[in-house]
Amino acid sequence: QVQLVESGGGLVQAGGSLRLSCAASGSIFSVNAMGWYRQAPGKQRELVADITSATTNYADSVKGRFTISRDNAKNTVYLQMNSLKPEDTAVYYCNVFVLEVASGSRYYTNHWGQGTQVTVSS
Repeated sequence: QVQLVESGGGLVQAGGSLRLSCAASGSIFSVNAMGWYRQAPGKQRELVADITSATTNYADSVKGRFTISRDNAKNTVYLQMNSLKPEDTAVYYCNVFVLEVASGSRYYTNHWGQGTQVTVSS
């Protein structure tokens, strides 16, 4: 099994910064893609940013303000969020795509974190 633990959400004023973290643990052979999604009330979940060993990808709405990074030794992904706006308010979810090992077999699985609330006041 794979577990994800998110941290770093909270309440911040517009223009402020927050840093989210998501640590993956368990029966992981290797971590492929890691990313952050968000879901605001009444809206669909959307990709914020993702990262592989070779590429990073950002939603247009966060380019230049958010930075995604990863620590492979710790199986952890970070999201540094600067110049936050009220429209960034949402529950942020970590997502990881891993090669999992169990009972001598390896297989790819996708996992979601529990979500962390980010609220930006105007």
